Amino acid sequence: MWLFRRPGPSGFSKSATAEQVTDGIDASGLTAIVTGGSSGIGRETARVLALRGAHVVMGVRNVTAGKQVQEAIIKEIPTAKVDAMELDLSSMASVRKFASEFNSSGRSLNLLINNAGIMMTPFLLSKDSIELQFATNHLGHFLLTHLLLDNMKKTARKSKIEGRIVNVSSEAHRFAYPKGIRFDKTNDEKQYNKYQAYGQSKLANILHANELTRHLKEEGAEITANSLHPGVISTNLFRHVFTPPSFAQGFVSKLSSLLMKNVQQVSNLANLSRLSE
Repeated sequence: MWLFRRPGPSGFSKSATAEQVTDGIDASGLTAIVTGGSSGIGRETARVLALRGAHVVMGVRNVTAGKQVQEAIIKEIPTAKVDAMELDLSSMASVRKFASEFNSSGRSLNLLINNAGIMMTPFLLSKDSIELQFATNHLGHFLLTHLLLDNMKKTARKSKIEGRIVNVSSEAHRFAYPKGIRFDKTNDEKQYNKYQAYGQSKLANILHANELTRHLKEEGAEITANSLHPGVISTNLFRHVFTPPSFAQGFVSKLSSLLMKNVQQVSNLANLSRLSE
């Protein structure tokens, strides 16, 4: 019933905001990492987590932009605990550096929101010579999660609070390549389709969360991993969809206020409700 903005089974509707979804939650004493925290839904996720009392670490590619967001959040919420650390998810070296610095800091970790991403870019290779959407959206987050997992397990045992890993996926996973994830042809420029490549990376996010949940359950770890579709949200993520700019881009932009959610209506925090119990 999202089109009519009526509440669904959760009690929330398409127009519900992150502040409304987390109303009444006390996240004091919790530490969260949000990738892509300098813009879009990552920024709003970081802001609302800080509003609820969590210590938020934003993993950002552009440190200057990240510091500006950090300052803006603290100006709005003087008691906010927010940090910005450099993280380029398309570079495995950057991911390892971020994880090493975070783990070495002695901080605990309750919540990991793998939010950052790029969408429908022209064919490009990462610094590690991997197709850029697959490297950024999936492999970077896969490695980051693996490197932070021991910290999360230790935190969950010590605090007796179940940890959360959230992979921000998309309904676009339904439009991946016909055979799903093409591991043997990820870098095939001739057969590259930017729409299907994006769908492939989002499908990988879901499979990662599903398999990780199975392993954590078998191990008895007090952590759950979930993937979600945040909704179709008007952000700069759409900048590569229409290249070059066209009438269609302008038309979609006009419709966005009617059909798309805004960043305040982000649903990345929907399964935070039991985290502080």
